[in-house]
Amino acid sequence: MRVISQGKIFSGGKRHHEIMCNYLPSESTWIDITVPLSQVFEQYKAFDDIVIFASGDPLFYGFAATVLRELPGVDMKVFPSFNSLQLLAHRLNLPYQDMHVVSLTGRPWNKFDEALISGESFIGCLTDRQKTPQTIWNRMQEYGYTNYEMSVGENLGNEETERVSKYEHGIDYANPNCIILQKKTSRNRPFGIPESEFHLLNGRTKMITKMPIRLLSLSMLDLHNRTSFWDVGFCTGSVSIEAKLQFPHLNITSFEVREEGRVLMEQNSKKFGVPGIEVVIGDFLEEDLTRYPTPDAVFIGGHGGRLVEMIAKIKEVMAPNTCIVFNSVSEESKKMFEDGIRAIGLRLTQVSRMALDDFNPIYIMKAE
Repeated sequence: MRVISQGKIFSGGKRHHEIMCNYLPSESTWIDITVPLSQVFEQYKAFDDIVIFASGDPLFYGFAATVLRELPGVDMKVFPSFNSLQLLAHRLNLPYQDMHVVSLTGRPWNKFDEALISGESFIGCLTDRQKTPQTIWNRMQEYGYTNYEMSVGENLGNEETERVSKYEHGIDYANPNCIILQKKTSRNRPFGIPESEFHLLNGRTKMITKMPIRLLSLSMLDLHNRTSFWDVGFCTGSVSIEAKLQFPHLNITSFEVREEGRVLMEQNSKKFGVPGIEVVIGDFLEEDLTRYPTPDAVFIGGHGGRLVEMIAKIKEVMAPNTCIVFNSVSEESKKMFEDGIRAIGLRLTQVSRMALDDFNPIYIMKAE
């Protein structure tokens, strides 16, 4: 109240203005926070001292972080209150020191998918009007994550309309809302999936990267330290799915020329609980690769005899520190890979030779 009584320039959302208008000094000026935010900050520059209203803790996915980004070096003092996920934990009497927090407010699914695949036991999630409790619940069911209980908090902090309840299918929850997920049982997360467990292309086991080869290839890719992984020629999706299971932080883009690959990736992703893999069907050499996240790790699983051209096309878009791994089943393809990486200025840094059962030996080759 002291800060408000001494202020002259105030700012916040329209809802904040409705709440605070009777507390503001006479002859004060209000700046609405609306998009585009660039215009809001342009107005801020005309004043030395501004009082901004925001909900809860403005340093928790809030406007204070935006102020720090847009006005570096600004002198700012924050008067925080509880954020919505804290309030929901309070209403549920849940100790929340171990809560894994995810925001889906205007954001993609990737951090939420990462939390699910990692098996986080206690997930707090901020929602929006598209990623609602129902769409979140449906996504979890689609990929087999039936091992969580969801609680929903609506209009938290509003004495008249606040409501806290266990999730019920078909309910149209009021906005704003947030959710807490509590894991009741653990879901199996295998390390090394036997090829017999995958849905296969026409039932052909020869069309899938065998588990030991797959795991060695992934280890060569150094995926702990990568962010964007491309799987070129994914066929059944085994490499992409194994990579996402073991390294759920990865942004994975998977390419396949055959339309059947789309169905196989969907079936296998749902079977093993791996949402979030972006599937691209079509001729890799005809694709506009600038549309996809820049890769810093690439696995080439199929090339149709055009390996050298593929490598040259990858070179056009890859990050400077990208590594490429290729499994060669013949001396011919081994030479193609060597020729291809030499042409773009990479060098072989690791080669392993592995023979499984009655299959011909395979060379696992890494270029950097």
